[in-house]
Amino acid sequence: MRDLYNNLNEAKALDPAVFTAAANGNTVDLINASGVMFALATGAIAGAGVFGAKLQESADGSTWADVPAKWVQSEAPAVLAASSSYRLGYLGKLRYARLVLTYTSGTSIAAAAVAILRPLSRPAV
Repeated sequence: MRDLYNNLNEAKALDPAVFTAAANGNTVDLINASGVMFALATGAIAGAGVFGAKLQESADGSTWADVPAKWVQSEAPAVLAASSSYRLGYLGKLRYARLVLTYTSGTSIAAAAVAILRPLSRPAV
């Protein structure tokens, strides 16, 4: 049976918006999860916008650091493309994680992201 609905949870990771600068995504609490993947979707890019994505982690939800490369699974390129989707997986052990939209130059990018969590207990609620 192909039942992902009862085996996964979701959380908002980056509210849908048009971004003109770097942006920190929403804090995702991993206390009841055994894994998380961030699904990032981009829309239009204006003014030759150069944006990227990275993951950050925190033990307390307030002090953040970039996740070391060995703890990130990613297919996202250094520069995001318009109208695309990417996956970023977090392999670290800290309680909190978030997606960060990075900015180098240009005008704007439309983007949004969802965190897909594998809950410790199933069925997911």
